[in-house]
Amino acid sequence: MLPAFVDHHVHLHLVDAAGLPRRGVAAVVDLGGDPVALARRGAGLPHVAYAGAFVTVPGGYPTGRSWAPESIVRVVTGSSRHPGVAGGARTAVDAQADAGASVIKVALHADAGPVPDDDTLAAIVGSARERGLVVVAHAQGDGQVERAIEAGVSALAHAPFDAPLSRRVIARAVAAGQSWISTLDIHRGEARRVAIANVRAFAARGGRVLYGTDLGNGPLPVGLNRRELLALHEAGVRGDALVAALTDPWPGSDAIGAVSTFIAGPAPTDPDDVPTWLSRATVVPTEELTRVD
Repeated sequence: MLPAFVDHHVHLHLVDAAGLPRRGVAAVVDLGGDPVALARRGAGLPHVAYAGAFVTVPGGYPTGRSWAPESIVRVVTGSSRHPGVAGGARTAVDAQADAGASVIKVALHADAGPVPDDDTLAAIVGSARERGLVVVAHAQGDGQVERAIEAGVSALAHAPFDAPLSRRVIARAVAAGQSWISTLDIHRGEARRVAIANVRAFAARGGRVLYGTDLGNGPLPVGLNRRELLALHEAGVRGDALVAALTDPWPGSDAIGAVSTFIAGPAPTDPDDVPTWLSRATVVPTEELTRVD
């Protein structure tokens, strides 16, 4: 019996989440969805925390994508930190927070269009802090990871995959307390190699790695992803560290209650067998594990 497993990067409007608990996922973090629809979700499994809409700029990612209806995109046109200003950074943050968001998602995808300038990014991060929320960024393109670190972005939605990061940049990310959500299995070829190498260096320096799959992005399994677990193992996130990546309560601080992760049979003695063993997990309400009939 282990604490609840969390997939820290999903898009619920693109998948049927009903199968997640049967395959070991007790909780998810939706990092880009309709804040109104997410706020109206009922209770039950999986537990859901969410960012609400992507915060972006005119023409910025993911505007215009077939999988990204207007309801999941919030366009910011200015860096105002005053509540209620049309197009202002604070207004965009407030809209997500008022809908129950636990984190704010900002798009720093410079390879796909314009991104927030430094003043706007600072206003988004600052406004989120004022609402007691952390910021996660899709950081892709030249210099975007560095910008995220400099601006105080708390987490990256994807482990950096478009270029190897220098030891200095990785050290800065670790020192800043930044978290990286893995999403390694969405990549193939060179991007996968680079992402695994970056995670290996980040984890080796004490960086906080979170298990996440970007579920909804292509043909990924609904539930624990064995390939993601194996990729993390390859990146040096092994044993207790791998379990920690799966059970981290980010963006909250309290562990998920009332449910546990259950894996039938003994734990493996060979560390190389741990990813496959973990992938066999299922979610069981705690009362079912403690009840005596």
